[in-house]
Amino acid sequence: MEKSMNEESEVKGGMWALQQKFDPPMDEEASRLKHMNTESKCSTLLLVRLAFQSLGVVYGDLGTSPLYVFYNTFPKGINDTEDVVGALSLIIYSLTLVPLIKYVFIVCRASDNGQGGTFALYSLLCRHAKISTIPNQHRTDEKLTTYIYTPTHENSFPEKTKKCLEAHALKKNALLVLVLVGTCMVIGDGILTPAISVLSASSGIKVTHPGMDNDFIVVVAVFILIGLFCLQHHGPDKVGWLFAPIVLLWFILIGGIGIYNILKHDKTVLRAFSPLHIYWYFKRRGKDGWTSLGGIMLSITGTEALFADLAHYPLSAIQIAFTTVVFPCLLLAYCGQAAYLMKNKEQVFDAFYHSIPEAIYWPMFIYIPDINWALMILCILVTTGFKNQTQIGNAYGTAVVIVMLVTTFLMILIMLLVWHCNWFLVFIMTFLSLIVECTYFSAVLIKIDQGAWVPLAIAAVFLLIMYVWHYGTVKRYEFEMQNKISMGWILNLGPSLGLVRVPGIGLVYTELASGVPRIFSHFITNLPAIHTVVVFVCVKSLPVYSVPEDERFLVKRIGPKNYHIFRCVARYGYKDQKKDDEFEKKLLDSIFLFVKLESLMDGSSDSDEYSLYEQDVSGLSDKNTFSSVVDILISDDDTVSETGTETETASSHGGGGREEIEFLTRCRDAGVVHILGNTVVKARRDSGCYKKICIDYLYAFLRKICRENSVIFNVPHESLLNVGQVFFV
Repeated sequence: MEKSMNEESEVKGGMWALQQKFDPPMDEEASRLKHMNTESKCSTLLLVRLAFQSLGVVYGDLGTSPLYVFYNTFPKGINDTEDVVGALSLIIYSLTLVPLIKYVFIVCRASDNGQGGTFALYSLLCRHAKISTIPNQHRTDEKLTTYIYTPTHENSFPEKTKKCLEAHALKKNALLVLVLVGTCMVIGDGILTPAISVLSASSGIKVTHPGMDNDFIVVVAVFILIGLFCLQHHGPDKVGWLFAPIVLLWFILIGGIGIYNILKHDKTVLRAFSPLHIYWYFKRRGKDGWTSLGGIMLSITGTEALFADLAHYPLSAIQIAFTTVVFPCLLLAYCGQAAYLMKNKEQVFDAFYHSIPEAIYWPMFIYIPDINWALMILCILVTTGFKNQTQIGNAYGTAVVIVMLVTTFLMILIMLLVWHCNWFLVFIMTFLSLIVECTYFSAVLIKIDQGAWVPLAIAAVFLLIMYVWHYGTVKRYEFEMQNKISMGWILNLGPSLGLVRVPGIGLVYTELASGVPRIFSHFITNLPAIHTVVVFVCVKSLPVYSVPEDERFLVKRIGPKNYHIFRCVARYGYKDQKKDDEFEKKLLDSIFLFVKLESLMDGSSDSDEYSLYEQDVSGLSDKNTFSSVVDILISDDDTVSETGTETETASSHGGGGREEIEFLTRCRDAGVVHILGNTVVKARRDSGCYKKICIDYLYAFLRKICRENSVIFNVPHESLLNVGQVFFV
């Protein structure tokens, strides 16, 4: 028994050694591709311009909150004017604690190379801990320029937290679900934001025309929404410049009107800056005060968009815009409305428009904020379906507070694993955030039947779609990993692979970044011929916001040279556009460049067993010489078939590289075929009902409507070969 186990161990060890020799990792190739990017600092003038432009994109949601906050806080009217002061105090400290302190000065610092949002936080965590549920990470990923990683100290609290997360699949899945919930709520938020903003703005017409039918207001709002969405294709830069002057004028006007109302109606509302009025507010109103928090919470809606839109502008520009314009103007606007309501409490339903001086009323009403990220059709359905600001406000508040809670929980891990903060500071930040957000969350929960169900329903639909897609993808990847082909099997076939090698290059697409995929064996056992050059192409998504173009492709050779088999991993970040009409050309250029460089490095070695990946490039005695060689290769003519332009330097290192370049050129000219697996994934017969529904119906439907790589990379139909196979998972 012991002898057989030893023999089995030796066999496995031999296979591993064989795999490492003929299918080695890509560490050195990744190191060679890596380059250092330095971020240039913005000049003061440019920073001011960006801060101005950010007003038109980032702060439209926060800026329109004064339209509907007091109306939703007192939907049944105001009984005691002291309640106005208490509500104002809640608004002041909500704006101070959440948008100003938590988001502008803490959360926004947790950007992923300038990218904000829920996925950016998750991306940061995936780089600092092995929490991804798809196990396709490799150490070569860490050598990307954009792969910023800060290691934790051994036996530290962050390190223990990291190991705790990595040790249990349940915790990884729970974190993934939390991120998906936050993302789905952002989608719901994007639907509700324009609905409540535009409907509230359009409702201003009724102030001067009280007899106007509400349906007419809804129609006006719908037409305005359609007009705004027509501007989206211009992008955030042009939209920002278009709306920035309008939004700046808006903030100046609401701030100025606030000062006017404070001076004219009641200066004593400024006593709301004392937090004692919050205590007295809840003491007077009891349960009604608690339920009114759903309306108060609308004063900080749009804060999550501030973090999500971080990619468009530098953090310092957003901080300047918020602290110098947005925050003070909002405080003045709310104080002004409160001062007006102290003398006119019966006009709470349209307090914003009633508080505007008659001379500038109409200029204020034609203002509609920038909404560049909503889903128009769903937004219109919500607007026409509710026809009521209160119900939309309840739905909007629910979406926003859940996004904030998700951000808070993710920030706990960010502060520990990425920033390496002291656990006590993490506790203080978390405690203060949860006090505010859980209080608001408890208030909106009781309004489920009053509109708050809408974002929950929207999120549930999108969560189901995302989770089923992820579940099916994981099962498919696990099957591929468990059934990949050993290098021994490939080597036993010989250089011909047991088939006729016809001229041309075959690009075999696979999800595996290492090993030979099962589809290849399926292909060569069912067809009589294979191309003279075979390239396994893996399109891989990494937990980074972007992969620089010159670091996109990783290429290496599989097996001996006379097999002419390569692997190419095309790497993309979550912000990269995969659609590329020149994908094939870039991929082949990277292979030609690899062969040239391999030839140069082989020529400098006396050993026949020399491998490019076993050579430590950083150990070359003359780094400048190596750099110049790479520059020469990159500066060669884009048409790599013109091998006559090879430098004498290349030929002096050996003719093997030139011969292979000529061989590859002839193969490329003979034709390139893209071989895709037309894979049908099905649940095993003994699987449970839940798994069968997910895999056989939901995942199958999503796969059917999803774009194939052939469409994304613009593969001509005549160059496409689909290989059908069925996976049982």
